[in-house]
Amino acid sequence: MININVKCFSQVKYALGKDELNLELEVGATTLDLEKIIREKANGKLDSVSLRIALNQKYIPHETELKDRDEVAFIPPVQGG
Repeated sequence: MININVKCFSQVKYALGKDELNLELEVGATTLDLEKIIREKANGKLDSVSLRIALNQKYIPHETELKDRDEVAFIPPVQGG
């Protein structure tokens, strides 16, 4: 098992009611697997939200395998008014 620290911002934070989560995942889990878990925990509140993913404070362009103690941030698009 690996431990992952998840940072939640904006709509993700509001959907989950938390700004940070610590999750235990199977070895070999990817950022896509983690995104599915986060969306399930949000109970549909993130279904229409596209998310960018930062892994250890760097945006990643595609699915990446996670390692123990990685930090993943789910960042929705910036909104303004």
